[in-house]
Amino acid sequence: MTATSAFSASGDPVELNAELDDEPIGFATAQIHAGVEPDAGFGARIPPIYLSAGFVFDDFDHARDRFAGDADGYTYSRIGNPTTAAVERRLAALEGGAEAIVVGSGQAALSVALLGILQAGDHVVSASSIYEGTRGLLRDNLGRLGIEVSFVTDAHDPNAWRRAIRPTTRVVFGEPIPNPKNDLLDIRAVAAVAHEAGIPFIVDNTLGTPYLLRPIEFGADIVVHSASKFLAGHGAALGGVIVDAGRFDWSARPDAFPHLNSPQRALRGTSYVEAFGPSAYAVYAREVVASRFGPTLSPFNAFLLQQGLETLSLRVAQHSSNALAVAAWLQVQPEVASVDYSGLASSPYRRLAETYLPRGQGSVFSFTLVGGEAEARAFYDELRLFSRMTHLGDVRSLVLHPASTTHTLLSEDERLAAGIGQGLLRLSIGIEDADDLIRDLARGLAAVRALVARTQPEALAG
Repeated sequence: MTATSAFSASGDPVELNAELDDEPIGFATAQIHAGVEPDAGFGARIPPIYLSAGFVFDDFDHARDRFAGDADGYTYSRIGNPTTAAVERRLAALEGGAEAIVVGSGQAALSVALLGILQAGDHVVSASSIYEGTRGLLRDNLGRLGIEVSFVTDAHDPNAWRRAIRPTTRVVFGEPIPNPKNDLLDIRAVAAVAHEAGIPFIVDNTLGTPYLLRPIEFGADIVVHSASKFLAGHGAALGGVIVDAGRFDWSARPDAFPHLNSPQRALRGTSYVEAFGPSAYAVYAREVVASRFGPTLSPFNAFLLQQGLETLSLRVAQHSSNALAVAAWLQVQPEVASVDYSGLASSPYRRLAETYLPRGQGSVFSFTLVGGEAEARAFYDELRLFSRMTHLGDVRSLVLHPASTTHTLLSEDERLAAGIGQGLLRLSIGIEDADDLIRDLARGLAAVRALVARTQPEALAG
């Protein structure tokens, strides 16, 4: 079953599917049916797991033709596998992209996406409010390869992005829902700046998911996900995906992207742009970057990802509904100094949430306790239902103290500049009953009050 068009941001059913008589289908239908056909050999309705490192050739000529690209099929699972190909087709359809590439993790997805564009001497402009692992990748790992990065602190000022762009800038990057501060990015505005400069805009849509947000519809050129999170959904498998919109004009600035525009020995003297047109980047990222660096997704994990996608809309709707209930409850607790959730009417990002996230504002956000690290510790250790772990997007609710874990390598000044105080806790709200989650959080706040009673009795008396 092959998807042939795109959904609307509101979820209106405009996706076309040949096996449904070209009738429009909606998101929930596509997350089950898009990109998958019954197994040709035995008619299995669920796509089989092809646990094979390689694939047999019929004869000498067949092997030669496969390697020359003159015959369809598979050669080696590091390059392609029927199980992973099926989930790639579905992910491309759900994000409204032309092609998807699945890899072994979210970090691998962003690495492949960037290395499909960048070379030594290039420059990246990124929002400052991003996942800390991504910051390290941009600053440290790419820095060792001679690639520079500038971080835009005021990501909501288009001119701040313009000022950061240099003649050597080749990528603009941001997260629509930043982790952990929930300070939403204006995708259209940043995309416009990137395109003025002839630069592709890459976004990490892990926290949005294609159910809540389809960044390509707002101007993004490449979308990446940590598929380990909401897409797979159950915390059982690592995975990542790169989705290419297939509409960036890589030929407009041949000097900026020479690897796509110059003749290639592997293509018998033609360029990727000449050979593949709008698909030049996706082909290069798959065949040159992903296949050579080898961050291959296991076919078994691809199967788990495909199973998770079939319930994506149901889970994410519940995640978002629960998160709003929890955030609203936390906001009125005296022990809580602030709640960073764009779904709240009090959020400074509420207008952007209404524009980009009308179906729900996701489930990952932070809140800050009044008393700092001591209160955060008391709260954290008292929880029974929330799992204490460094993950998110799980059906289970999770809690983390970023200042002592994910952001521990930052200096105090750097943490405070990023809004990561010692009293801040990050929640990833699951799909349990919201009342049970609130009861567990109330248990944590009771521990905070008990701590204050022991150590600051005058505060309670006042």
